[in-house]
Amino acid sequence: MMLRLYAAAAGFAQPAFRRMLAKRAATGKEIPARLAEREGISSLPRPDGKLAWVHAASVGETMSVLPVLHALAGQGAKILLTTGTVTSARLAESRLPPGAIHQFVPLDVPAWVERFLSHWQPDVAVFLESELWPNLLRGCDAHGIPRLLINARMSDKSARNWRRAPGTARALLGGFAAVLAQSATDAAKFRSLSVEVQEWGNLKFFTAPLPVDQAALDTLKAQLPGPAWLAASTHEGEEEIIATAHENLLPQFPTLITIIVPRHPERGEAVAALCGNAPRRSLGQPPIPGKIYVADTLGELGLFFRATPFAFIGNSLVGFGGHNIIEPALLARPALSGPHLENFKEPAEILRDAGMLAEVTDAASLAAAAASWLRACPDGAIAAACFASAAQLPLRVAGLIMGQIP
Repeated sequence: MMLRLYAAAAGFAQPAFRRMLAKRAATGKEIPARLAEREGISSLPRPDGKLAWVHAASVGETMSVLPVLHALAGQGAKILLTTGTVTSARLAESRLPPGAIHQFVPLDVPAWVERFLSHWQPDVAVFLESELWPNLLRGCDAHGIPRLLINARMSDKSARNWRRAPGTARALLGGFAAVLAQSATDAAKFRSLSVEVQEWGNLKFFTAPLPVDQAALDTLKAQLPGPAWLAASTHEGEEEIIATAHENLLPQFPTLITIIVPRHPERGEAVAALCGNAPRRSLGQPPIPGKIYVADTLGELGLFFRATPFAFIGNSLVGFGGHNIIEPALLARPALSGPHLENFKEPAEILRDAGMLAEVTDAASLAAAAASWLRACPDGAIAAACFASAAQLPLRVAGLIMGQIP
């Protein structure tokens, strides 16, 4: 009954969803020329052959599943990747295997889902982490499309909510051909809902290190003759704290350059204004000793991680669960973070135990931790060793997906 009511409400909400999409497009959160994809109107033809549809919410999930997509391509599958953000779409343009297709996922409206599935007719559907959209999942079932949930995670709040609706939980979570939990803690939450689950590990542990353009790295290093540190994937509310920490550090490090990479590059102008009209990379401006540098470009985190001795990872001071603290570790860089790493509890514990993660709570503690590491940064090789590459996991996941294709 709850699922039927949800489907009916989503159908009635179509005009409101269209207005929302138009507003998002006006603010740069959607691509106007591709808005139709959000209604299930596909902009590309379906390729011939066996098609694996993989859905990842945004950049982090896309990064973690890229090795799986390349393994699938190597096994002869055609690939359709859907995501829900502009930044992930731009990432897909440069990182997908040859021949793979990217589309924006339709909003969870029954008619739009039906239009999407009828066009693409995937042979298997793969969902990442906690992407559990009821109409998408039920649409797969109606079309006889086997579905998998990989790198699955579940928050404490979600587990409590699912337990209040056991029938809905059985209908949606019980319909997966396989659920691969990313940690023992997540597996226990799924099992508490009577869902069969396997623990294969976290794909984010086995992501290839972020790429870099060597010429760009050489240029940037030449522009950073003195001390520098990085604040990566920051969100609104965090840049002000980082800017205050930068000011607190200047008496000790007068030529310090603090590089801020906002999670959403379109915020670059606002972040630069907040930081005293800081120079912006998107405008071709170089760093200035003693000032903050706003790196409001996409796909260059690998460059900035390599150019600095350590990194603060955002989305952790303002309480939204944290971003990927494994990415700097894979490049032998320890990390600073706020107290909110709910989405990365297991890797945080690993890095904390190794002395490769320091947690801060405000501008004063951030400045103190950064000052300590600017004088003597911990050995980043230890951080890299915490997540030694294990290429077999993406291959195993790709094999499981291929095994579901009729």
